[in-house]
Amino acid sequence: MQNVLSNPKQRGVFGEYYLQSVLENVLSTTQFQMQYKFSNGDIADAVIFLDKGQILPVDSKFSLENYNRMINASGKERDELLQKVKVDLKGRIDETSKYIRPSEKTMDFAFMFIPSESLYYDLLINNVGTGGSSRDLIEYAFRDKHVIITSPTSFMAYLQTVLQGLRSLQIEEQAKDIQVRVGKLGQHISKFDEYMNKLGSALGTTVNHYNAAHKELGKVDKDVVKIAGTAPGVEPLLIDKPRNDN
Repeated sequence: MQNVLSNPKQRGVFGEYYLQSVLENVLSTTQFQMQYKFSNGDIADAVIFLDKGQILPVDSKFSLENYNRMINASGKERDELLQKVKVDLKGRIDETSKYIRPSEKTMDFAFMFIPSESLYYDLLINNVGTGGSSRDLIEYAFRDKHVIITSPTSFMAYLQTVLQGLRSLQIEEQAKDIQVRVGKLGQHISKFDEYMNKLGSALGTTVNHYNAAHKELGKVDKDVVKIAGTAPGVEPLLIDKPRNDN
């Protein structure tokens, strides 16, 4: 998996293949098309066909070169690479927004599909997308460029939301409402991740206190041995902190 994600050519093929697999699990083959060509020759990785000839563009490309370098860097070099990663992602957002073409019957928003859950959270929530005074890339994508950034799981949820909305109301009346709904869903997913990070931090602190207490108990046991001359009766059991696989 890591070898695929580190190779630009393989990464592009993998992203498109994963996107196609997700679409096939939800839609019929007549409801979407891979490698959709616009009138000027630009090609979207996929489009979803909606009612009355309207289409919803989906792009699955993403950049990892600077991100892979950033992971192994530290200090000033890491900070510089972090800024480059943000530029890479912003460029990908801008590129995806070019597929929003109402004159060619597209919806007024598009999906940017990242084919990895861990990569999605690491890039857009934990390390890159938020924090400090930098502007949230998800907010920039949605508010400025009308691009919704998704992982495989969130894309499924967004897709179900879109389809449900289109089944109940006309596209012309519901396009803006659908965009608001998927935006709120994205906010809820972001808030859920925030709480999970806080929970992980709290569990880590608890484990640290537990291990420290057990070490002290071991010292007490040794003191008892010195006084009573008996063998240790306590075998300290240390436990690991919860891991964040993102």
